Amino acid sequence: MKKIKIIIPIYNDWQSVFKLLENIDNEIANLNAEFSVIIVNDASTEAKSENQLNLQNIRTVKVINMKENKGHARCIAAGLKHVFEKEEFDYVIPMDGDGEDRPEEIKQLVDNLNYTPDKPIVGERIKRSEGIFFKFCYFVHKVITFTFAGEIIKYGNYTCLPKSIVEKLVNEKATWSSFSGSLAKVSKNRAIIPSERGNRYFGPSKMSFKNLIIHSLSIISVFKINVLIRSILFLLVYIFLIHQNVSIIMLIPVILILVLIISAFVVSKRENLDELNSSLSNVLNIEDLKL
Repeated sequence: MKKIKIIIPIYNDWQSVFKLLENIDNEIANLNAEFSVIIVNDASTEAKSENQLNLQNIRTVKVINMKENKGHARCIAAGLKHVFEKEEFDYVIPMDGDGEDRPEEIKQLVDNLNYTPDKPIVGERIKRSEGIFFKFCYFVHKVITFTFAGEIIKYGNYTCLPKSIVEKLVNEKATWSSFSGSLAKVSKNRAIIPSERGNRYFGPSKMSFKNLIIHSLSIISVFKINVLIRSILFLLVYIFLIHQNVSIIMLIPVILILVLIISAFVVSKRENLDELNSSLSNVLNIEDLKL
């Protein structure tokens, strides 16, 4: 029987994660796999409620409490590191803890293992639940990523990773900065399932415009050399086309491209294999919610 570990990073969202556990437990009832959950608590300032877990199908639930807040991507990286070094597993499913990654889609991920057991399976977004402004910004992000990085990334954390890919991720410095960017780098051959973005169980979305910009640049920076080469080619062609009719307005694209290049190289400094390798030193303790 396949052993699957679900990694859920959270920060001050205990109410949502407990509801998510109940929903996961219901959805995996008839699946031929052994599921365990590892919650990575990113140094939450809110106390965990003492909920009584009545889970019939999830085998174990652990909470890894971190000493210092490191952010969503780094919680996933630390979770992958923990699972790879400390747990017995065949596959890992990282997912958000607020309901936006729908537990109903776990069955699709597991079913696809019958056809693509050695490939990472990604949930490619076909429908989102955010507002028009966010959707527009996300569309711009995808266009820029494809144009300058040469990558089409329509997925987030919600994936199913075989052990061989987890090993590559925990040895790739980009994982410390961007999960989806790192996965695109270490595995070009990925299987796809359609995925709908769900609604948060409780409270508003925590993805601010600033966080969206950082998220976008973190992905793009993984491919900074591609960005540099493609930007130079674009600038050469563009300057050749406008050189006889130069104006301040015509120079705006040039300025924007230069900003993109600089930003990609600056943000790429977030990538750090040494910090990823030492990420488990940030663990305060590990709680067993269900043995």
